[in-house]
Amino acid sequence: MTHQDTIASEDGSDINILLNTVQNAKALVIFAHGAGANMSHEFMNETSRLLNHLGINVLRFNFPFMDKRALTGKKYPPDRMPKLLLCYETVIEYVVEKKLSHQLPLFIGGKSMGSRVAASLVADSDLLKSRLLNHISGIFCIGYPFHPAKKPEKLRLEPLVHANKPVLIVQGDRDTLGNKVEIASYRLAEHCQCVFLEDGDHSLKPRVKSGFTHQAHMQSAVEEIVTFIERVTISS
Repeated sequence: MTHQDTIASEDGSDINILLNTVQNAKALVIFAHGAGANMSHEFMNETSRLLNHLGINVLRFNFPFMDKRALTGKKYPPDRMPKLLLCYETVIEYVVEKKLSHQLPLFIGGKSMGSRVAASLVADSDLLKSRLLNHISGIFCIGYPFHPAKKPEKLRLEPLVHANKPVLIVQGDRDTLGNKVEIASYRLAEHCQCVFLEDGDHSLKPRVKSGFTHQAHMQSAVEEIVTFIERVTISS
């Protein structure tokens, strides 16, 4: 079942959301897009479909800058982090107030930038109201941007280190924003689990010569997320 809606943020921005639900769902996830593609991008669509197939309800949304791109045809850069955080918080509040999870566990995360925003919200108790934080069971990150492209010295570890919830990171092992060798040197906190997909890039896509396929890696990523959800739910 598909439900579309538009909600208003405190700063006056409209946020378009898309909710895909299935019968007998195990959990609800909020899945935020990255800096380069909106919630309807092929990667977002396919990941959501695979999650639905494994019994997970998925809510996607567009950060305001992405709708602005669609409206004007101009490629605006992502909004500054405070606006991204406010947008994501507004979506969480919408889910909680509308009781969209129907008592299901709630997990938040995203692709690349979207996952960074989700982790940042949970890492700082001043950013997310406690009544909302208490509803969140964990965070999932697909292609977490550990650093900007070609700037490995500018690390973005704080959201992961200070997250007050379990974190799953699914990363291509040759991701240019954080590869397997680099991440091994970071010594992530115990609440962070990192799973690597062989020869995957920032979108988990392997090279043809690797013998792996993009579809298989996406399936593996979704299975890892569902296993993470089940494990956290049982232990909580």
